[in-house]
Amino acid sequence: MGKLYIVPTPVGNLEDMTLRALRVLKEADFILAEDTRTSGILLKHFDIRNTLLSHHKFNEHKTVEHVVNRVQAVQTAALISDAGTPGISDPGFLLVRACVRAGVEVECLPGATAFVPALVASGLPCDRFCFEGFLPQKKGRQTHLKALTEETRTMVFYESPYRLLKTLTQLAQYLGEERQASVSREISKLYEETVRGTLKELISHFTDHEPRGEIVAVVAGSEYKQ
Repeated sequence: MGKLYIVPTPVGNLEDMTLRALRVLKEADFILAEDTRTSGILLKHFDIRNTLLSHHKFNEHKTVEHVVNRVQAVQTAALISDAGTPGISDPGFLLVRACVRAGVEVECLPGATAFVPALVASGLPCDRFCFEGFLPQKKGRQTHLKALTEETRTMVFYESPYRLLKTLTQLAQYLGEERQASVSREISKLYEETVRGTLKELISHFTDHEPRGEIVAVVAGSEYKQ
C-alpha cells in the first residue's frame, strides 16, 4: 500500500520550505494542489517536475475516492495547499479522514502555518490557546461570538482584509473594547507587520490604515491581565 504525505508550503518567504518537503514532493508519484497555477510556480522555482492534480474545496468530495484508490494501489501522494499546512483552514481534512478509514498511512510533515508565528509574536499567552480560523460570515456568527465571551484561552482568528474592521468591531462589542489583541499581516513576506493594543486601538489604527494582505488576529482570553 502507498502513503499520503501532508506537505506544508511557505506562507510567504520561499526559504521557509524544508529540505524534507522538497524531497517528498520530488519522490511522490503525484501531487495534489489547491490551485495548480499557484503551486506550479512554487514547484518550478524548486525544479520539481511531477504530476500535479487539482484538489480544492469545490471538488474534494469528488476526488477523495479516486485518490484513496490510487494510494491503495501502492502509489505515494503528496497534498499541498496554496500556502501553509493543508487542513488548517484549507482542504485536507476529508482526504485525511478517508485515508485513515481505508487503512492508508498518513504522515504530516512539520512546517509553515500562519497562526503560530502570529500567536507567538502577539505578546499574549501562548501556553493555552484556541484556533478559531475564519468566523462564520453570516449564519451562526453572532452565536459564535457570544460563546467566545467565556473563553479564557488566547483566541486566534484568520480574517480577510476586507472584513477585518467588521470583525474587530464585533469582537469589541462582545469582549469589550479594552481587550488586548494583536493583528499580524503578510507573515514571512516583505511587508510583514504586527500591530498590538486594545481592540479599540486596533480599530482606530486600521480605520486610518487600510488593512492589506493575509491577516491573523490574536485576542486575549477573558482572564488575561497585563
